[in-house]
Amino acid sequence: MDQSGEIQSTEPVVSEAISDVSHRKKLSIHFAESDQRRFPWAIGGQYVAGGTTPVTIRGKPIEDLSKTGGWVAAFFIFGNEMAERMAYFGLSVNMVAFMFYVMHRPFTSSANTVNTFLGISQASSVLGGFLADAYLGRYWTIAIFTTIYLLGLMGITLCATMPIFMPDQSNCDKLATLLGTCAPAKSWQMLYLNTVLYIAAFGAAGIRPCVSSFGADQFDENSPHYKSHLDRFFNFFYLSVTIGAIIAFTMVAYIQIKHGWGSAFGSLALAMGISNAIFFVGTPLYRHRLPGGSPLTRVAQVLVAAFRKRNIPFSCSELIGLYEVPGKRSVIKGSGKIEHTDDFRCLDKAALQLKEDGPVPSPWRLCTVTQVEEVKILLKLLPIPACTIMLSLILTEYLTLSVQQAYTMNTHMGLLKLPVTCMPVFPGLSIFFILTFYYTTFAPLARRLTGHPHGASQLQRVGLGLALSVLSVAWAGGFERYRRNYANDHGFEALFLSPMPNLSAYWLLIQYVLIGVAEVFCIVGLLEFLYQEAPDAMRSVGSAYAAVAGGLGCFFATILNNIINGITGNEIEGKQPWLSQNINSGRFDYFYWLLTVLGIINFFVFLFFAKRYKYRVRNTS
Repeated sequence: MDQSGEIQSTEPVVSEAISDVSHRKKLSIHFAESDQRRFPWAIGGQYVAGGTTPVTIRGKPIEDLSKTGGWVAAFFIFGNEMAERMAYFGLSVNMVAFMFYVMHRPFTSSANTVNTFLGISQASSVLGGFLADAYLGRYWTIAIFTTIYLLGLMGITLCATMPIFMPDQSNCDKLATLLGTCAPAKSWQMLYLNTVLYIAAFGAAGIRPCVSSFGADQFDENSPHYKSHLDRFFNFFYLSVTIGAIIAFTMVAYIQIKHGWGSAFGSLALAMGISNAIFFVGTPLYRHRLPGGSPLTRVAQVLVAAFRKRNIPFSCSELIGLYEVPGKRSVIKGSGKIEHTDDFRCLDKAALQLKEDGPVPSPWRLCTVTQVEEVKILLKLLPIPACTIMLSLILTEYLTLSVQQAYTMNTHMGLLKLPVTCMPVFPGLSIFFILTFYYTTFAPLARRLTGHPHGASQLQRVGLGLALSVLSVAWAGGFERYRRNYANDHGFEALFLSPMPNLSAYWLLIQYVLIGVAEVFCIVGLLEFLYQEAPDAMRSVGSAYAAVAGGLGCFFATILNNIINGITGNEIEGKQPWLSQNINSGRFDYFYWLLTVLGIINFFVFLFFAKRYKYRVRNTS
């Protein structure tokens, strides 16, 4: 093995001949294992137990596990995630209004810019996952990118504080803003804002795939309570995400109203700075996993080796067997051996050991079974997070469309008037209550119905979340039709930013609660599913699948909006598009029902793949 941690072929192991292919029997592998053989690249000259033994920050085995990890270490990590989510949601909600009211950008352009920010911050998470699994480890990846995130937030704060970074605000009242006659931002001002915004997005991208996996790393895989601890960890993890979102939708909005944009964005930077300090304070408590070398190189080696041997039949007379190193441990740092499966048999050709391969074959011609199975697992996982793209698309649309709905409605709650930008807090509140009562209410009830020890399997929870998201957007379409008709019947068609006093915005709570519950079941189930099913040395990349799906949802939301506006609107004829800036003349209801149809199709696609998915069987020998 070289310094980068990549697999270098070792002395071949002869397995029994593969059964005659005409009998269509399962490929069998019988390894000539030897526990006496040790390799120099393993810690201390020996194998890592199970391939996943936790180590200190210096890469040395932890002598007393009771003094590290566990819930105490996890709570330090929760604090970092809470602040990151607070900044993420604080920017996603307030940046649209900041660009519209302060930078004098059109509403649609502002929303698309923020959607792009959200998409980049999630879709590029695969970079953070790659760096963590390949070279840096999860701790150092979080440490580096959380600092980058903080720099981006500080830059945004400067933009909202110093007049030089903002266009002229004189002669720009509410009417001028609506008519678009305010002085536009200079090109260099928008360049600066976009630069610091995407620096923050880049920082978030590095953190997101690592935090949940790093927190789950703090629990002992050999403990009899490991699965229950993992289940509770992911629920508490998402609870910290929710608390961060609630703070962003309430306290940050309050700070903006009372003290201005600079103070609002400054509070996000301050929270991130404090959370960074807390994260570093917990350093002596953390358990670490060794990075296993570049997963992309290992994947490429399998694909190249399989292609080079694509014409060699499994019954070839030159075939020795399927290649694997001796002993019970894998040569990939941070990974145990993976049992052979019959999925994607074409990839098995990368592990076909022929006599011509020689005693020291090239890793680009011959790969171990474990290495091949890593690629198979990554391929088998893909359809599940891909089906959650639709949920992310709906959530992204809600961030902008539901706020536009709320602007036309009465947001008073008794004597209290809730700011419109605070409306997205309600999905967060529903998530908070669901997670709080999950183990006392839902889990026991679900256990009685399903017999599953955790109430429902990971894929069942993902499916339930997708189904609830469809119900949410269907209700949203029905209510929007009622709201639009009410506005037009009562003379509010042109007054799309004037609240209708007799129509309460709290009718939106139904769609908010449904999408909040959907998010709990779908995202928490997905994170737990990806962590447990991903290869040991690719767990950050596995977690990045969820973030990439979220990012693609944001991008697809922007693309879908542009397509719908292009198809349904006609400026020459004076025809308003469905997503018109004037919500009362647009057809948001048609758009919600389009999302409902797409959601139903996506749900049945998910059922197709979920029914065929086989959970990974771990080698405990």
